[in-house]
Amino acid sequence: MEKGYSDKAYRWNRESYSSKRRFIDIWSFVLILMYRLWLYNKSWSYPGGVTDAKQAARRKMLAIWIRNTLLDLGPTFIKVGQLFSTRADIFPIEYVEELSKLQDRVPAFSYTQVETIIEKELGKKIPELFHSFEPIPLAAASLGQVHKAVLHSGEAVVIKVQRPGLKKLFEIDLQILKGISRYFQSHPKWGKGRDWMGIYEECCKILWEEIDYLSEGRNADAFRRNFRGYDWVKVPRVYWRYTSSRVLALEYAPGIKISQYEALEAAGLDRKLLARQGAQAYLLQLLDNGFFHADPHPGNLAVSPDGALIFYDFGMMGRIKSNVREGLMETLFGIASKDGDRVVESLVNLGAISPTEDMGPVRRSVQYMLDHFMDKPFENQSVAAISDDLYEIAYNQPFRFPATFTFVMRAFSTLEGVGKGLDPEFNFMEVAKPYAMQLMTNMNGSEGNSLLNELSRQAVQVSSTALGLPRRLEDTLEKLERGDIRMRVRAIETERLLRRQSNIQLTTTYAVMIGSFTLSASILLVKDYIWLAVFVALIAALLSWLMIRLLLRLDRYDRTY
Repeated sequence: MEKGYSDKAYRWNRESYSSKRRFIDIWSFVLILMYRLWLYNKSWSYPGGVTDAKQAARRKMLAIWIRNTLLDLGPTFIKVGQLFSTRADIFPIEYVEELSKLQDRVPAFSYTQVETIIEKELGKKIPELFHSFEPIPLAAASLGQVHKAVLHSGEAVVIKVQRPGLKKLFEIDLQILKGISRYFQSHPKWGKGRDWMGIYEECCKILWEEIDYLSEGRNADAFRRNFRGYDWVKVPRVYWRYTSSRVLALEYAPGIKISQYEALEAAGLDRKLLARQGAQAYLLQLLDNGFFHADPHPGNLAVSPDGALIFYDFGMMGRIKSNVREGLMETLFGIASKDGDRVVESLVNLGAISPTEDMGPVRRSVQYMLDHFMDKPFENQSVAAISDDLYEIAYNQPFRFPATFTFVMRAFSTLEGVGKGLDPEFNFMEVAKPYAMQLMTNMNGSEGNSLLNELSRQAVQVSSTALGLPRRLEDTLEKLERGDIRMRVRAIETERLLRRQSNIQLTTTYAVMIGSFTLSASILLVKDYIWLAVFVALIAALLSWLMIRLLLRLDRYDRTY
C-alpha cells in the first residue's frame, strides 16, 4: 500500500458502488461533523475552561479530521473539498487551509481495467492503437490516471484514463449531497445568508465538466491557440483520434516541476525570469481572452529544458464574461474614490455580494477594506495578504464570492507563492501593475475618456440632486402632515426581556404539567393500570423534551445578548 493512504482509499478501484453504503458513510460524516461543531461552542467541553488558544487548536484538529475523512470518502469528496478550499467567504480559514492540502490522487487502478476502458471507448485493443504502452502509470489522481505510450507513427503521448465506475459514483454521491444541501439550506442557523443549493449546483457543474475528457480536450486546444504567439509557453496538443469522453490522448511534454528549484538551477534555467513569466502567462489569460487555468498548482506547471513553461491538466478552466469588465471598471472607480457605497452597488451588480435588508454591515466592511488597503502603494501589496483579509472580512457576512472570483484569487495566491519560491524578491503586484494600467488605458480609450465622462456624470448627478432637494423636503413634510409616513420605534432590549420572561413562564407551565403527569402515571401504575400509566408517562417525557428545548433556547438568548 502506498504510504499515506488508508485501507478505505482502495475502494475507488471498483466498477460499482452501493448507494445504501454511500448514504450511511456520507451522512455519518455529516452528523459527526455537526456534533463536533455543536461541541465546539460548549464551554464545558474544554478541560480547565475555554480560551481562544484552545478553540483555535480544536478548529485545527477538526479541519485535519475533515480533510482525512474527505480523502476516505473518495473522488467526489476530494473534488468537493478542493472546491470548498476556494470558499473562505463561507468556511473558517483553518478549514480552507487544510482543504487546500487535499492531494488530488488515490492509488492506481489495475492495468486490466485500463485495457477494458480503452477498448470499450476507442473500439480497439491497446496493441492495435499503440506501438507501446507502459502498464505502470506516471501518476494516479482521484478522477483518473496517466500512462505513457508511443503511437505507431513514433510520437510519444500520454493517455489519461478515467477511473472505473466514476460516473455512477458521482450520480450516487451528488444525489445524497443534494439532500444534505437542502437540509443545510433550511437549517435555522447555517442556512441563514447562505445559498447552499446554489453552491451545490455550482459543484455539480464543475464536477461533471471535469470528468468529460472531450471537454478537457477542447479546453486544451483553446488554451494552446491562445498562446500560439508565445514561444515561452508550451501547451500539449490533443490527439483526437485516441480521445473519447473517458480517454484523453495528449502530446508527451516532459519537464521539471516548477517547484523543484534545485533541479531548475542545475539545468541552468533563470529562476527570476521563470517567476515573472509564470505571472505574465496568467495575466495574459485573464486580460487577453478571459479564458484561464483555474487550478495552476505546482503539479500542473513545469519547465521544458529550453525554459518554456508547460501547462498540464485542463479539466478545470475559468471564463470571464465580457460584461464583467464594465462592472469591474465601476468597482475600480469606487475604490479609487474610496466610495464604499459605490463599491457595494457595483459588487451587487456583479453578483459578488448578496443583497440583504440591512446592507450597513457590508458597507462598513467594504469601507474598512478601502481605508486599510488604499494607504499602501499598489506594487507593495501582497496577493495572499489581500486574499486573507478579504476572506476574513467576508466570512459570515452576506458576501457571495462567485467561483470565478475565488478561482482567480486562489490562482494569484498560488502563483505568488511559486514566484517567491523561485525568486525571494518576486512581487506579483509589481508584475501586474503595467497590465492593470494597460487595462484601464484600453477601457478609457474604448469609452472615449471614461474618466472625464465619469466626472461629468457625477457633476450632473450632484447638481440635479441639489436642485431637487427642496422639492423632496416639501413632499416629505406633506406626507408627514397627511400621516402617510409612519415611524416605528423598536426597543430591542425590552423585546428581548419580554421574550425571555414569556419563555420562563412557559417553562414553569411545562414543569407543573410534567409533575402532574408523572404523579398520575405513578398512581395508575400502583393501581395496575399499566398501559394507561405508560401512555401518561410518554406524555410526561414529551413535555420534558419540549422543556429542555426551551431551556436550550434561553441559554442561546443569554449567550447571544
